[in-house]
Amino acid sequence: MSKVVVVGAGPAGMMAAISASKNHSVILIDSNERVGKKLFITGKGRCNVTNNKDISEFFDFIPGNPYFLYSSLYTFTNLDTINFFENRGIKLKGERGGRVFPLSDKSSDIIKGLSGALKECGVKVRLNCNVTKLIKENKTISAVEINNNEVLKADHIILATGGASYPLTGSKGEGQKMSKILGHNIVPLKASLVPIEIKESFVKDLMGLSLRNINLSIIENNKKIYDNFGEMLFTHFGISGPLVLSGSRFIKNGKYEISIDLKPALDNKELDLRIQNDFKKYINKSFKNSLDNLLPKKLIPVIIKLSEIDENKKVNEITKIERKRLLNLLKDFRMKVKGLRPIEEAIVTAGGIDTKEIDPSTMKSKLIDNLSFAGEVIDVDAFTGGYNVQIALSTGYVAGSNI
Repeated sequence: MSKVVVVGAGPAGMMAAISASKNHSVILIDSNERVGKKLFITGKGRCNVTNNKDISEFFDFIPGNPYFLYSSLYTFTNLDTINFFENRGIKLKGERGGRVFPLSDKSSDIIKGLSGALKECGVKVRLNCNVTKLIKENKTISAVEINNNEVLKADHIILATGGASYPLTGSKGEGQKMSKILGHNIVPLKASLVPIEIKESFVKDLMGLSLRNINLSIIENNKKIYDNFGEMLFTHFGISGPLVLSGSRFIKNGKYEISIDLKPALDNKELDLRIQNDFKKYINKSFKNSLDNLLPKKLIPVIIKLSEIDENKKVNEITKIERKRLLNLLKDFRMKVKGLRPIEEAIVTAGGIDTKEIDPSTMKSKLIDNLSFAGEVIDVDAFTGGYNVQIALSTGYVAGSNI
C-alpha cells in the first residue's frame, strides 16, 4: 500500500485521513497535543457541524469561491455528514436557520465521532509534530520533515493546516507558507467572520447586551452592501454575533456604517402606533420611564441620548416631530465602523491557496504531482451556519478518496 501523510488534524484533515485509509496506509500528524483543537471551540463549544438546507442552497452562503466547491459539496453532502455521525451513535439536532449541532451540545462528541473513525480505519495519529519542511524532488514531494530532524517518507501529501485564525489552536498559516515555497500562489490571508470595532463610545455601556430578531445592514457610500436578519451582541470594543460575523466579510478598506432596525417586524406606521399606545399607557410618566416595553433596559439610556428628547419630559408633552425622531432611530440605529478585529480573532480566514491551481474534482495540486489540499488552507470561506465545517469535511473527503 502507498503511504499518505495528512498534515493537520482538524475536520478537513481527519476526514481526508479517513477517506484515504480505504486504499492507503495513512499517517495523520498535527502540531497540537490532541486532534480537533479548533473544532472543540467552534459554535461556543457546541460545534455547528453542518446545515440541513438543501445542498444547492449552500452556495448562496459561500462568498469565497463557491463554484470551486460544487464538486466536493455534491460528492460529500450535508446529508453524508449527518449520516456519518449518526451511524456512529452521535445524535444531531437542527436549529434556527438550518444549523445542525450534536444533541448533547458538546463539540467533543463530534471530535469523538471523527477520532473513533480514525481508529476504526487504522489511521496512525501522531501529535506534537511540527512540519519543518516538505522535501521536494522535481514535481513531487518525497518526504515530510518533522520536528527539525525526523523524516517521514510519503507517496502522497494532503495539506489541511487551516487558516491563520485562532493561532493557539495551531492555525498559523503554515500550510500557505509551505505551499508558497513549492511554487503555489497564495491569495493574501485576511479575517473573515470576525467581530467589528465601532467608533461610538456608547458600545461600552451596551457591553453584554444581546439583540435578537433584528435586521442589520452595512452601508458604504450610502449604498447597502449587506442586509440580514438574526441576532448580534455588543462587546467592549463594538459588536459581534452571527449577523455581525457574516457581515464582516464585506468590510474592506473604506468608510462603513452599521444600521440596525430594532423593530423589523413593524413598518413605520405600525411602529408609530405602537409608540403612541405605549405613550398612552405611560401618559403621566417621564420619557425615560416609558420605553420599558419597547426596548431592553440597557439600550434605553443610549436611545434617549441619541433621540435628543429630554429624558424628564412628560410623555404627553412629546411632540410629533420628537416622536418621529424616536421612530427613525428605532428603524435606523446607526454606528460608524472603526475596523475589524485582528485575524487572530477571526472564526474563519479568507485567502489561501489559489483555487485556480487546484483541481476542484480531486483537490489535487496542478503544480505538484502528489500534493492535495483540504479545508481552510484553500482560498474558500463561508458565512456562519455550519457551512465552513461542511466545506472542511467535503474537501477532506474528496482529497482523501482521490489519491
